[in-house]
Amino acid sequence: MRAKRCVRVITRLVLLLTLTTAVLLAPPPPLFAAVPPASNVTEPAADVTVPAVGRGWPVGLRPPVLRGWEPPATVYGPGHRGVDLAAAPGAPVRAVAAGRVAFAGRVAGRGVVSVELTGTGDPPLRTTYEPVTASVEEGEEVEPGEVIGTVAASGFHCTSPCVHWGLRRGGTYMNPLGLLPPWLLHRGPSRLLPVFA
Repeated sequence: MRAKRCVRVITRLVLLLTLTTAVLLAPPPPLFAAVPPASNVTEPAADVTVPAVGRGWPVGLRPPVLRGWEPPATVYGPGHRGVDLAAAPGAPVRAVAAGRVAFAGRVAGRGVVSVELTGTGDPPLRTTYEPVTASVEEGEEVEPGEVIGTVAASGFHCTSPCVHWGLRRGGTYMNPLGLLPPWLLHRGPSRLLPVFA
């Protein structure tokens, strides 16, 4: 009788380990559905790949995405040319990758910081963060995770405080979430699994 119980316990442990391994190795679900390109796009053809050169989120450890990237169907069409990340006023805003500050100032009454990313082609990728009170100056080199400013107290286009994070190559806007490696995008809270005895 004791041998049967040991076999049952060992079988359950093997099953638990197998399921845990399968769950951990399974690819994560996408954050956003892919948007097929519109047939009437008038933008010039561009390299739409975004290298995962980011080393961290611009605000917080894993901020809620209040509004995702919605590429416009035409150059001047409606859409959302970036992502909105929940962030409290005064929170630090960090560079997601190494680069050079291309702009730090005000645009249409909002504080904006733009960083040209090192080693991302010609023209290079450029990230933008707004509304931000800049702590860097144009021409300054920044490292991944370096504070480039703080979330401004006003100037949000969201219904709650946020940072609009954008990405573009030349005149083509791209999804900034593509800069983050999959493990950073899909990392969730740790989960404790039950052990059956």
